[in-house]
Amino acid sequence: MKKDGVIEELPYKIGGLYSNAIGEIIYWLSKAKAIAENETQKKTIQQLIEFYITGDLRTFDEYSITWVTDTESRVDFINGFIESYNDPLGMTGSWESIVNFKNEEASHRTEVLSTNAKWFEDHSPVDPRFRRDKVKGVSAKVITACILAGDSYPATPIGINLPNANWIRAIHGSKSVTLENITDAYDKASQGNGFNDEFVLNQSDRELLEKYLFITDNLHTDLHECLGHGSGKLLPGVDPDALKAHGSTLEETRADLFALYYLADPKLIELGLLDNKDAYKAEYYKYILNGLMTQLMRIEPGKDIEEAHMRNRKLIAEWVYEKGTPDKVIEYVKHNGKTYIQINDYEKLRTLFGELLKEIQRIKSEGDYKAGEALVEKYAVKVDSKLHKEVLDRYEHLNIAPYKGFVNPIYKPIFDENGNIVDITLDYTEGYIAQMLRLSKDYSPLTKK
Repeated sequence: MKKDGVIEELPYKIGGLYSNAIGEIIYWLSKAKAIAENETQKKTIQQLIEFYITGDLRTFDEYSITWVTDTESRVDFINGFIESYNDPLGMTGSWESIVNFKNEEASHRTEVLSTNAKWFEDHSPVDPRFRRDKVKGVSAKVITACILAGDSYPATPIGINLPNANWIRAIHGSKSVTLENITDAYDKASQGNGFNDEFVLNQSDRELLEKYLFITDNLHTDLHECLGHGSGKLLPGVDPDALKAHGSTLEETRADLFALYYLADPKLIELGLLDNKDAYKAEYYKYILNGLMTQLMRIEPGKDIEEAHMRNRKLIAEWVYEKGTPDKVIEYVKHNGKTYIQINDYEKLRTLFGELLKEIQRIKSEGDYKAGEALVEKYAVKVDSKLHKEVLDRYEHLNIAPYKGFVNPIYKPIFDENGNIVDITLDYTEGYIAQMLRLSKDYSPLTKK
C-alpha cells in the first residue's frame, strides 16, 4: 500500500492484516501439533505457526520444505496463502486449507507414475534442453479430503501439486495429490443428468465416456499433478515470474498438455494403469468438448474468459482445432440445429498436443513473455457469442449448475469416562445454507475486535 508517498508491505500475520483470523488458525494448529503423527509433522506445524506469527515468507519456504519431505504421515494438510489465480497480477495468494488422509489402495496408481517419472521426462516431446536432468522427489498419493476451508470451500480442486516455488521443487521435490472422493462424487452426480445425451452426438462416444471417463479423468489429474507440474526446467537466469499475469494460465496449459500427451501412450498399458489402448479417447473427447463448448456455461453473456484453468483449456482446444483443420482432425457438426464436436483422428490429435507442449515448454523455459501473451490472447480469452448463447440455452433445459460445491461433515468426538476421545462419528445431515449460517455465527474472527 502507498502510505505518505511510500510503498510499504502490509503482511498477513499476528498484529498485521487479518490478525484475528490468523490467531484462530494458530489456535487450531497448536492443538494439531500436540497430536502430530511424528516429529516431522510436528516440526511442519510449528514452522507454519511461526510463519503466521511473523509473516516472513522465508519462514513459509522453510515450512514448505519440511512439509514436502513428510511422506510418511497418513493424515496430511495444506494450509496457507497459496494460489494466486484470483489475483489479476498473479502475485497474492488466497488462503485455503484441506485436511485429508491417504487412500492406500488408490495411491498405487500415483506411486507407479512417480516411480517412472524419469522415463516420462526422458520421452517428453519437448526440446531436450528444457528437460530435467534429474527428476527430484515427486511424491504422489490419492487422498480422501475430510474438511475443506477457505478458497477450497465449498468448491475444491480435484488435484494439488505443491509447493509452487520452482527452486524448492527443483531441490527438494514436490507433493502431488488426487482428491478421489471428490472426483468420485462428481462422477456419481453426473450420472443420469442428461449431459451426454444433450452434447454428445454419437452413441459410440457416449458408451466410451460411460466406460472409461472416470478412470481416464483420474489418470489425467494424476499425470497433470504428479508429473506435469514437476516436468521441464527453466534455463539459467530465467525469472520464474517472467510470464507475469499469464504465468498461471501457461503453467496449467503445460501440465494439462503433458497429461493429455501421455494419456495415449502405450506406457500406461505396460504399467497396468489402463487395460484398453483406446480408453484415452474418452478423456480426449471430453476435454475438447469442454474446452471448445461446454465450459462456456460458466461465463456470463458478453464476458471474456478470465479464470486461469478455463483459459488453459480453451487455449489447448482452440489451438489443436485450428492446427488440425486442414486434416479435419476435429470438426464442428450440426444435427437438428444443434452444434456438436466430432474427433476424426485421435492419433493426429495426440501429435498436436505434443507440438503445443513443446512450444509452451519453450516459452516457460526461456521466459518468452511476448510469445506466451500472444497465445493466451489469441486462443484463450475471446468467446464466440453465437455458440455461447446456444450452449447456455441447451444447459438451461438440463438444470445443471455451472459449479458444484461440497458440504463439510460435522465431526463429533466420543469420550470415555476419563475424558479421552475414543471415536469420532460423522454427521452428514447439515445442509449447505445451514452450514454457512452456523460457520458465520461460530467462526467470525474477521469481525471480532
